[in-house]
Amino acid sequence: MHLVIICKQEMELTILLCFAAYTLLLFLVMWLTNRRGTKGNEAFFRAGRKSPWPVVAYGMIGASLSGVTFMSVPGDVLANKWFYFPMVLGYVLGYATIALVLLPLYYRLNLTSIYSYLEQRFGLRSERTGALFFIISRLLGSALRMYLVVYVLYEFVFSAWGIPFWVPAVVFIAIILLYTFAGGIKTVVWTDTLQTTFLILAAVATVVVVLKNLDMSLPDLLGISADQGYTDMFNTDPMAKKFWVKQLFAGMFITITMTGLDQDMMQKNLTCKTLRDAQKNVMTSSLLFIVVNIIFLCLGAALIAYAAQAGIELPTAVNQAGETYVVGDKIFPFIAVHELGGFIAVVFVLGLVAAGYSSADGTLTALTTTFCYDFLKFGQNNQSNQNNQITQKKELRIRRVVHVGFALVYLLVIIAFRPFHNESLINTIFDVAGFTYGPLLGLYTFGLFTKRTVDDRWVPFIAILSPVICYILKLNSKEWFGYEFGFEILLLNGLITFLLLLLARPKNSITHNR
Repeated sequence: MHLVIICKQEMELTILLCFAAYTLLLFLVMWLTNRRGTKGNEAFFRAGRKSPWPVVAYGMIGASLSGVTFMSVPGDVLANKWFYFPMVLGYVLGYATIALVLLPLYYRLNLTSIYSYLEQRFGLRSERTGALFFIISRLLGSALRMYLVVYVLYEFVFSAWGIPFWVPAVVFIAIILLYTFAGGIKTVVWTDTLQTTFLILAAVATVVVVLKNLDMSLPDLLGISADQGYTDMFNTDPMAKKFWVKQLFAGMFITITMTGLDQDMMQKNLTCKTLRDAQKNVMTSSLLFIVVNIIFLCLGAALIAYAAQAGIELPTAVNQAGETYVVGDKIFPFIAVHELGGFIAVVFVLGLVAAGYSSADGTLTALTTTFCYDFLKFGQNNQSNQNNQITQKKELRIRRVVHVGFALVYLLVIIAFRPFHNESLINTIFDVAGFTYGPLLGLYTFGLFTKRTVDDRWVPFIAILSPVICYILKLNSKEWFGYEFGFEILLLNGLITFLLLLLARPKNSITHNR
């Protein structure tokens, strides 16, 4: 017993030291990217529009996957097989739409904040409504992703030392704040490449070690998993929540909204030198995304097979109905840390940390950019050179205050969510996205595909009313219609927003030339 305690303490110390080493590596990347070239607000917001597109494409994999994919996708295989895969195919369709429709618009208008388009198209209230919905959406979604990282490290390392949950949360946010404080998006583009590498290596290394322990090849594993039904990809029940057609279209529109209409993701794309580079970046990352998600689905199958062969009792919890269920988010960390241990435990933690950093650093930068450009109206100064310099210094000070402010809010959301974590976070995040990104989908669709104007005063009310209607429908749809809404609630939300905008025409309205 004494030996077990010593080994556990050594493992916890090893994980902590590796975490510290990885953090130092991030700060080295930050220093290298900021020691020369574009600096100040131009580097923070736009990276001087000099980012190489292959670097952005590779780094976006880590930013898109985050800790949710790292843990929830493998864990979700036990309950939902490979029904996630049609959604991944939908992502590719969404990326194609972004490359062909949205990126040309953003580059033509030379946007820093993509919500500036809404002001040009509809008015100031529309711009601020879009920006506010992004802030709410990204703050909640990214904070939940970061929460998962903090939660796992707390459960498997810090709780044994009697350290409160909020302490590792503060440490993580402080680190992210420090390395993004000066360089912003310029730093994020390069640190994301490091984080993508560690995230993928962690998944691949775990699959290799599990296969070795099972004494089987990958085709053998997939054959066994197929026999047990775990690799089934297409749910053919039209009334099911994960019906493959719903998954496909949900994946497409989730990508359009959570990437194409999301300042965090698009800000990275807008750092590319040209529109063509940005388009190559988006399409390349979409294809890589398929490969990486297949790796994580294989990881889920491998963990299930290993648990079955080794007789491992997977972590469970009790829901509100008193039913016991396996907690999908805990399967990977439980097996990596408690069963495989050693090298895999360290690799798992580094991959998880990389996933958390890659989600949070870009989010903080994007939240700061959106608030500064859409609410404080940075960059709208046509004064003399001397006054310009004074204004730029003032904007630099304001930007730093805003950045710290969002870091504190981010921290509070992470801490506040802990009592509510009782299911797979990937479902929670997409559910939140369905309500908060729907109005953005409706606004941009209306702006791009109609020439109608709207009464800008009504846009904030429409953006609130549409998610409320959708929430009521989702709660009661099974009872009312015998149909259960999944992620496609996002489409309905966007459609209701679109229809309400049709009714919000101003008096003496004129058509708009896009």
